[in-house]
Amino acid sequence: AMAAALCAFSPRDCRFFAISGPDGRLRVWETASSRLQQEYVPSAHLSAACTCLAWAPPGGRPPPSKDGPQRKKRKSEVAEVDKQLDILAIGTAVGSVLLYSTVKGELQSKLYGGHDNKVNCVRWHQDNCCLYSCSDDKHIVEWNTQTCKVKCKWKGDNSSVTSLCISPDGKMLLSAGRTIKLWDLETKEVYRHFTGHATSVSSLMFTTVKPMNENKPFDGITGLYFLSGAIHDRLLSVWYIRSDRKEKNAVMSFTVTDEPTFIDLTVSEVKEEPVKLAVVCRDGQLRLFEHILNGYCKKPLTSNCTIQIATPGNDGDSTPKPVPILAAAFCSDKQSLLLVYGNLLQPIIEKVALNTSESHICLIRDVQKALSLRTDVAVTKVKTPVVNSDTKVLVPGVPGHSTAVKTPSSGKEKKKNKRKPGETEVNIEERLEALDIDVSKVKTPGGLPQTDSFAVLLVQGLESNDAEILNRVLNTRKENVIKNTVARMPIHAVIPLLHEVGKTAFLVLASLMVRWLKSVFTLHASYLSTLPDLIPQLGMLYQLMESRVKTLQKLSRLHGRLFILVTQVSSN
Repeated sequence: AMAAALCAFSPRDCRFFAISGPDGRLRVWETASSRLQQEYVPSAHLSAACTCLAWAPPGGRPPPSKDGPQRKKRKSEVAEVDKQLDILAIGTAVGSVLLYSTVKGELQSKLYGGHDNKVNCVRWHQDNCCLYSCSDDKHIVEWNTQTCKVKCKWKGDNSSVTSLCISPDGKMLLSAGRTIKLWDLETKEVYRHFTGHATSVSSLMFTTVKPMNENKPFDGITGLYFLSGAIHDRLLSVWYIRSDRKEKNAVMSFTVTDEPTFIDLTVSEVKEEPVKLAVVCRDGQLRLFEHILNGYCKKPLTSNCTIQIATPGNDGDSTPKPVPILAAAFCSDKQSLLLVYGNLLQPIIEKVALNTSESHICLIRDVQKALSLRTDVAVTKVKTPVVNSDTKVLVPGVPGHSTAVKTPSSGKEKKKNKRKPGETEVNIEERLEALDIDVSKVKTPGGLPQTDSFAVLLVQGLESNDAEILNRVLNTRKENVIKNTVARMPIHAVIPLLHEVGKTAFLVLASLMVRWLKSVFTLHASYLSTLPDLIPQLGMLYQLMESRVKTLQKLSRLHGRLFILVTQVSSN
């Protein structure tokens, strides 16, 4: 499965689903049709890996455009823009926060100067101009998204702050590393402490909007329940905010069979209404809980229903295979669920009716058939580059690029995109064979070799740990191809590449691997310098260099003696 922070449904209607894939691209999918709506590829200077996502609440003012001041719009225009504007806040590994407009399909603004380490969580305030972020630098930052400036910055913990959540009334903020703190946003002082978890908290969310005891006056926070989950922790804890400071422990917990990666819940608005909880676990299964929050409960609660997805397995001797569920969200009616499953790069989104009467549900889905049916649907707002018909494409970079796009013809000729009966889809072996073509012959109009496909192939090889693909790519001798490939690869693939280069250098000619190391250290030095555990990450390379340096003197002596012997033999 995947990390919970790297995908998010749009608020209220869950109309869109945003996900940051392993290739470093941000994709926005329309949930009703499973259609790709937007695709954002960070430019070279913004290529830091995405670490968290958050949709802005609907109906607020948009952040200022980077194009500068524009004419004053009519009220009708402003209302229309507010209605449709969807802003995504993207936290990055280098400490900046990017604001991306899914309507305009472009970056709106960049928030710099708040953090000097990885951003772990971003949360929008109910006032759309205010954004909160937390980081490995131990600080919480309050941003003004209109001015793109830091409004306030304060130390949130003695270690990394990993999760945030704003109270329903917008006056309090929950933050967590391992312990959980409730902050007064006006004074930036701690209002309550909670015990928290043994590991870093990955999710925080309020489960109630008003107290269950309606007799007492409500101050906006006392009497509310909230939920927390942590990495490598199979217990989701529920906490109760009391009027005094006596109780710091969880009042109840939900137990799951594996680490939770995505959580959604329906907020309980009245006393008798149960909280419904959907928990996607790392094993790719979904657990559903339903419970009325009513004070302390000693025994951890187990799920009412488990949902998993599998392939039909009816192709002769093939057996059914599990299909991982990536995310799930309750629909507005609270009686149905949106399930996201399958591949991170091409997920399938489906609405299913909520049925907790059965303890275990297995949905049979033919994923390959669903994807093949979807390829004929036009992709909106995704620009496909136009290339000449005689251009060789080594490997498709993104879905839909498996065939060359012909330049528009002058005549009124009707283009056919359907595959002919005799044609078959290009498999991975044929794509690998295509790599045997001399790269210098495959030229762009500017005369430079195309290395987009090398970068894509390298990332595919690293993710699948395919030795054949990696050998083909890493044995490339052309330095300009190596340099361009390293420049185009996503930032998250840098460390896996260094590990692979270290392993390969032990087995094959190390001088080939030196070219890759030189390019990686030259182009990604700034990213590598930000990693706190860089030395242990590069342990294999250190060992390789030490072993070669130790034998260098002996090899030099042997080389000298052999040279003398060969010279004498040849002279005789």
